[in-house]
Amino acid sequence: MIRHEEVYRIGRIGKPHGVRGEVSIHIDDDVFDRVDAEYLVLDVDGILVPFYMEEYRFRSDETVLMKFCDIDTVEQARQLTGTDVYFPRSEADDAGDTLSWASLVGYTLTDHHTHSVAGIITAIDDSTLNTLFEVERPDGTMVLIPAAEDLIIDIDPDKRVITINIPEGLLGIN
Repeated sequence: MIRHEEVYRIGRIGKPHGVRGEVSIHIDDDVFDRVDAEYLVLDVDGILVPFYMEEYRFRSDETVLMKFCDIDTVEQARQLTGTDVYFPRSEADDAGDTLSWASLVGYTLTDHHTHSVAGIITAIDDSTLNTLFEVERPDGTMVLIPAAEDLIIDIDPDKRVITINIPEGLLGIN
């Protein structure tokens, strides 16, 4: 059984493409540029299920046309519309030192100055020029922390921990 901490979200399936069972996937991650994998993981009714890839091609920088094995009709493809698509962390870890922003979701963020846990990264907001970590604090509150490379001290992919210089007073802002 695949667990959520073993994968990270890379996109969502759009509408079917053609009549052979292809689907369009709107991707938020450049994982296809960095890693070759045999399968992707789809969230089917709350259960993470591996779907093996038969072939894929890029339609644009943000859209992949995908043909999964055993999905051969437009009706089968239509059933996947709106499904979240995940990539296995184990495959992404094989990419070497290259980590994507999306792969950092689920990491623990620690403050370099106080050595305390700031919280868990729940999402990455890269909709503006300044990328932000959306962090759930231990008390359940949410805070946005700049994800600037000059603030990041260390990333430990084995322990899934990021050590960062959190600007003074930022954690106290609600």
